[in-house]
Amino acid sequence: MLRAGIVGLPNVGKSTLFNALVANAKAAAANFPFCTIEPNVGVVAVPDERLNVLAKLSASKQIVPARIEFVDIAGLVKGASQGEGLGNQFLSHIREVDAIVHVVRCFENDDIIHVAGNVDPERDIEIINLELALADLAQVERRIERTRKQARTSKEAQVELGALEKLAAALNQGKQARQVSLTAEEAESVLALNLLTGKPIIYAANVSEDDLAAGNQWVERVRSIAAAQKAQVVVVSAQVESELVDLPEEERADFLESLGVEEGGLKSLIRATYQLLGLRTFLTTGPEETRAWTIKAGMLAPQAAGVIHSDFERGFIRAETVAYRDLVGAGSMSAAREKGLLRSEGKDYLVQEGDVMLFRFNV
Repeated sequence: MLRAGIVGLPNVGKSTLFNALVANAKAAAANFPFCTIEPNVGVVAVPDERLNVLAKLSASKQIVPARIEFVDIAGLVKGASQGEGLGNQFLSHIREVDAIVHVVRCFENDDIIHVAGNVDPERDIEIINLELALADLAQVERRIERTRKQARTSKEAQVELGALEKLAAALNQGKQARQVSLTAEEAESVLALNLLTGKPIIYAANVSEDDLAAGNQWVERVRSIAAAQKAQVVVVSAQVESELVDLPEEERADFLESLGVEEGGLKSLIRATYQLLGLRTFLTTGPEETRAWTIKAGMLAPQAAGVIHSDFERGFIRAETVAYRDLVGAGSMSAAREKGLLRSEGKDYLVQEGDVMLFRFNV
């Protein structure tokens, strides 16, 4: 299971967002075995309306959604890369995740004191990004010293040294590792460094209830910064999400409609994080269950089968496949077969988002 770390300055709404995230995910997936692994780690269901549709079509007993893990990482402060505010410990937590959700405060509230005294998303983003970059730079420079000696006799070390020097130059200029252009060979050589600024990022602009529909000037600043970094922005209100947790399911839609939105920002955030991690979903459905299975983009049919069980991949014969929309349009698997919509795909088939699949294999 891939992990996304929620980061940000103190008092930006990070923990409120996390608590609402895991509580809403639990409420939205009654048959999902939700669990909190640690006080600051939660397994979250990925919202997917296709599952409900397929479950009705197949009269499934249960629904099992795809999952991702969110980690609530304690607030970073200026000087974290030098150990301020237990910074080294918190930075190591970030190093362990696959993607970053950077929560940025875009609301005024006199009862919640901002650590810097006022709301300024640009400054807040710069503080976090600078601390991550400084931590990366220190790591890269240490690695350069070690690799320079090895590069005298090793071609692999020469490739790595070239990559490290490119990264060091960019980080010294205030850029992020993800903005550095590396060859496939260079990227592979520095993969083990697990650079903080090399991780894909989403900015979660945390707004007040009144600004959830239209945003505000601070959200626009975040969007401008994200565009320059080729990052994504999701507008979310931790305040609204924490209120939704306490509402019965049937009242949530009315509450959101009164705010001028169709859904809370958390669903958008979960879906965006799933896509950011390069994940795709294929589906299986039948009387026992309808389930979403998570794969990495670019996986072939045997690899997808292996996600269900390793025996499926080893003994793969073929995959009976139909696109979700085609299956729903046909009304049943047998009708899809009669209309020629159900295909038989072999080992070279590239699994598509939303494929509904049945694998044939030898034991």
